Amino acid sequence: MPSAGTAEHLTAVDSAWLKMDEPSNLMVINGVLVLDEPITRDELAGVIEERLLSIPRFRQRIACDGKLRRLRWEEDADFDLDHHLFRCRLGPPGGQLALQRTVSNLMGAPFDPAHPLWHFHLIEGYDGRAALMVRLHHCMGDGIAMMLVLLSMADPAGRERLWREDENPFRALFSGAHCDLARVRHLAERLMPEGMRLMLQPAESLAAAGRWLKGVAATTALGRLALRPPDPRTALKGRLCPDKKVAWSRAVPVGEVRRAGHALGATVNDVIVAAVAGGLRRYLLARGEAVPPRLAVRAAVPVNLRALEGMDRLGNQFGLVFLALPVGVADPVKRVAAVHRRMHGLRASAEPLVTYGILKAMGRAPLALQRGVVSLLAAKTTAVMTNVPGPRTPLDLAGKTIRDIFFWVPQAGRVGLGISIMSYAGSARLGVGTDAGLVPDPERIVQGFEEELTSLLEAGHVRDASWIWGRTDGAQSTRN
Repeated sequence: MPSAGTAEHLTAVDSAWLKMDEPSNLMVINGVLVLDEPITRDELAGVIEERLLSIPRFRQRIACDGKLRRLRWEEDADFDLDHHLFRCRLGPPGGQLALQRTVSNLMGAPFDPAHPLWHFHLIEGYDGRAALMVRLHHCMGDGIAMMLVLLSMADPAGRERLWREDENPFRALFSGAHCDLARVRHLAERLMPEGMRLMLQPAESLAAAGRWLKGVAATTALGRLALRPPDPRTALKGRLCPDKKVAWSRAVPVGEVRRAGHALGATVNDVIVAAVAGGLRRYLLARGEAVPPRLAVRAAVPVNLRALEGMDRLGNQFGLVFLALPVGVADPVKRVAAVHRRMHGLRASAEPLVTYGILKAMGRAPLALQRGVVSLLAAKTTAVMTNVPGPRTPLDLAGKTIRDIFFWVPQAGRVGLGISIMSYAGSARLGVGTDAGLVPDPERIVQGFEEELTSLLEAGHVRDASWIWGRTDGAQSTRN
């Protein structure tokens, strides 16, 4: 890894994500951390200065070589934390609706290219606690890299101290200092065992396939991708505008979903994705659209290609698969079975390597050609859907426990729907981000998801699963 003072060019893939920015679709990862008590600006600034700014990338802006026109990272000589850390206060009553409006408004704000491409917003007055909105441009890193950055900023909460607070091993990951990757992996597996399996298994499996994936399978996957017809036109597709809307679900107990999935012969992810498809089905029906039994809309799903040896590098190391969501299937249990079959088929696909190769080529291509490829792929897709596994135990930030984490994935081209699943401390949250002109009410999709998930839990293992939504989960419902 280059040292802090060494010039480093953007990789072709990171350049592609940077050049995908459009006024109606910024390539920015937006997330919210809810702390269990208020935090001052000075306390937050102290953590950022001590831990985040030890990572060179967060002090670097993007510049262009004059002759070669290659993009590179360079130190921001005028770096000032005031360009990146902001405060605002919610008006009374300061609940979820107020936070939802604030986050929606902030999502459409572009970064100043003269400075590093990230912001922290300290949102005060949220139900007696504090919310931190974190905004990071996708060219800086993917969801896995950003989760590791979060681990470098935080510490395990409560009694389970895996390291001394002044010896967080994750802090060395992206700093350019020596990093003991074996110890980092061991600790990461303790903090998020299922997450590490989901992160590393695809990369290791694809690497093991070797030349076969680069040959016949890759050619076949490329042909299928090119010949795939456009997605059907629904209320979820159309012309975009700069305004965005967001919503998020109440906390979903992962253990209960796992039990239901076991009873239904499916995984946790299968059950949640099937509930998402059901939520979209309910939304389309409520909009008065016909939903025939065979209707499916595709979601572009990131697949990690980052091996263990690449854990200490930021940037983007993932490909995409295109999952057909069976929104036309009315029966929730049959919908789970359909998702399970389709996910199983994609696991052995070379599509992630093919799309990663396309992204690399796009990063080197002229902007007009890149936008043409993005438009072509976007026509075949209705949504971007990602699942980021987080720690199974709570984290502390500046001595305050992080109670909830939820986020929204960016969508490239003319895709106006983003679906994000985040697990943390035994629960999962669904985040839905939409184009305000297409879907002005994403909370209705979330409501449909919760209703569908309740049905699946009842089909899987209990008669009445409505009790799961009665738990105190740190957020007021938008339907209260």
